[in-house]
Amino acid sequence: MNKEGFSDIRNLVIVESPAKAKTIEKFLGPDFVVKSCMGHIRDLVKKNFGIELENNYTPIYEVTPDKRKVVADLKKISKDAGTVWLASDEDREGEAIAWHLSEVLKLTPSRTKRIVFSEITKDAIQDSIKKPRIVDKNLVDAQQARRILDRLVGFELSPVLWRKIKPSLSAGRVQSVAVRLLVEREREIRDFKSASSYKISAVFKIAGGAKTYDLKAELSKKIPHKKQALEFLEICKTAAFTITDITTKPSRKSPAPPFTTSTLQQEASRKLGFSVSQTMVLAQKLYEAGKITYMRTDSVHLSDLAVNTTKSEINKLYGAKYSQTRHYKTKTKGAQEAHEAIRPTYMEHTQIPGSPQEKRLYELIWKRTIASQMSDALLEKTTVTIDISTSPEKFIARGEILKFDGFLKVYIESTDLEIDLAGDDEESSAGLLPPVQIDDHLKYKSITAEEGFSLRPPRYTEASLVKKLEELGIGRPSTYAPTIATIQQREYVVKEDRPGSQREYHLLTLSGQNIKEEIKTEITGAEKNKLFPTDIGMVVNDFLVKHFEKIMDYHFTAFVEEEFDEIAEGKLEWHIMIDNFYKPFHQKVADTTEKSSRNTGERKLGIDPKTGKTIYVRIGRFGPLAQLGESLPSNEKEKNNGEKPIFAGLRKDQRIETITLEEALELFRLPRTLGQFENQDVVVAIGRFGPYIRHKSEFCSLKKDLDDPFSIKLERAIELIEQKRIADREKIIKTFEDNKNLRILNGRWGPYISFKKNNYKIPKNTDPKTLTLQDCLQIIESGQGKTKTTRSKGKKK
Repeated sequence: MNKEGFSDIRNLVIVESPAKAKTIEKFLGPDFVVKSCMGHIRDLVKKNFGIELENNYTPIYEVTPDKRKVVADLKKISKDAGTVWLASDEDREGEAIAWHLSEVLKLTPSRTKRIVFSEITKDAIQDSIKKPRIVDKNLVDAQQARRILDRLVGFELSPVLWRKIKPSLSAGRVQSVAVRLLVEREREIRDFKSASSYKISAVFKIAGGAKTYDLKAELSKKIPHKKQALEFLEICKTAAFTITDITTKPSRKSPAPPFTTSTLQQEASRKLGFSVSQTMVLAQKLYEAGKITYMRTDSVHLSDLAVNTTKSEINKLYGAKYSQTRHYKTKTKGAQEAHEAIRPTYMEHTQIPGSPQEKRLYELIWKRTIASQMSDALLEKTTVTIDISTSPEKFIARGEILKFDGFLKVYIESTDLEIDLAGDDEESSAGLLPPVQIDDHLKYKSITAEEGFSLRPPRYTEASLVKKLEELGIGRPSTYAPTIATIQQREYVVKEDRPGSQREYHLLTLSGQNIKEEIKTEITGAEKNKLFPTDIGMVVNDFLVKHFEKIMDYHFTAFVEEEFDEIAEGKLEWHIMIDNFYKPFHQKVADTTEKSSRNTGERKLGIDPKTGKTIYVRIGRFGPLAQLGESLPSNEKEKNNGEKPIFAGLRKDQRIETITLEEALELFRLPRTLGQFENQDVVVAIGRFGPYIRHKSEFCSLKKDLDDPFSIKLERAIELIEQKRIADREKIIKTFEDNKNLRILNGRWGPYISFKKNNYKIPKNTDPKTLTLQDCLQIIESGQGKTKTTRSKGKKK
């Protein structure tokens, strides 16, 4: 075979990624050439939706610009190949890629074969070659239906948002529902009223021969008020405490099933701190390197081979008593049992080469898979009931002994921190209890009443949002990560940490016959890596919920996913499903465009005491702002003596729904003149991109998290101005008297040429200081190394 000219290729295998191609090529003999198509090769054209609405919603595709060379190369190679094997991924997206390849490359059915595999191993690849099939048009139709429906929703809804709220907004069938979950949770938190109660804990002294033990117990219920808590401690002074019951019962814990896409994303977030997107990128690399099975799956099923090799590994590492064969059934609606859970391809590989993040994720997958086939953990739980002679209430002490660790030897499943904090865990382990018997009389060492507060609903993390979407049946394994990434890219949602606030609580302690009362402080409400809806996200959500209730309905969104599943199973015609959705939706868009009023989330805060003008907050062209004075139509401006309202952007930590009149008035203190430097005013203000200092027509940004525009002093402003001057001087490498528009500058990625708002890379191994004006102009004229200087606006879908 001539690998240079590809004139005598017997077998051409096309996969999605170069990494996968490299791995697979090792397992196939010299009769096979493996090439990558780099994912999807074509998409709907942008013009007129890319859909023939009057022709059964027929999609109009075009090869995407970045794939034209790839497609041209594949056409050339495939033309003379004996057999073309389409080996894209085994999900609907992969099936669609295989179909697009066969269409674009004009492959004849007689020499085209479709193969799939859930792991990249020699056995799996060679086995797939023995069992080829044709492209499954039902799976392709399901993927096309999703793409077409999402295009119709996005392209029809977005212009409505541009007209009714502000330009450059976008909406999506799944993303907008995900934002709704976050908005509703945010309002639950805002409206939540925390209530306090007192938890009563006691430490009793137990004499055990020469030793004395502590027995910790809690009152069986909380006490609502401080007065009642004090009264309870008073009656404990004279009470007799007696053990009236000791109950010991065996208990067992079973391991969690192997990972699906969703559970891997959740557990990697909780245990490793990975974002959902980061987890999927790492899992993709592990899969393409042949380390794990396919990472987009909603199945918990393990193949017989995987079960047997896992059992063998458990017996070798831990012994036969730790092994318990388990066959898991997937409960997710629409899950495909033919697929496998995410597992290592070779269970005997406890570790792999790779980046630290890849190693950590692989170890997590290995442990979860091993644990899923291990014995239950055996526990013994003991509950001790203590009577109080002066009260009908009882103290309860709990203990737990681990009799056999089983799967816990390898892996313990995490839970979301907010779920753990959502209520008291009555079954939580209290450790090993000291030796006690029924009718033992106890003396207290101390009894405390600690004030606690009911917890507000938790904000979502990326992981818990994935869990909620899965519970509601919204989205599928391939959609969770892109959905969460999209709502952040479009700035409807931000992921960030927020500091908590200090709160006082009361602690009452009975020791001897004295009750001591203390006021202590704690930090409450601190957030880490939580998802917060932005003002624009909330305004867009409210508009969509009001005018497009069906699209925003959780059950409807889940129902649409079920229809996609029916299309994939050949039970439903895709264009009928689209037609049933689109006609009423299109009419709703037309009605809303015509009849609905503009919505900027405007909220009237009150009157400015100095000017008597009204203050509002709302969404403006560049984000949330406060407005002092009325906005009048152009034909009425003369009545107002041409006076225009004054605007001020909201601060990062302020929200339209919660900002007060006093906080808004503070915003209008800017711009603020700090004083003079070099006989010119130094002014601090807030612009579109944040707070800045203006001096001599030059602008200097304030340092994030260090400088407050409302309190910064002149001395600090001068320091920042001089720092910027030094940085600017260091940035300029060379200028030219003959051409003031051309400069050689030092940038973040090294030296470059700046000319008429365009930047040009300087060839490697070239000293920028030696470049002449003519050298620079030649680089510019060649067009080589030209880079864009425009700000990225993100993809629109």
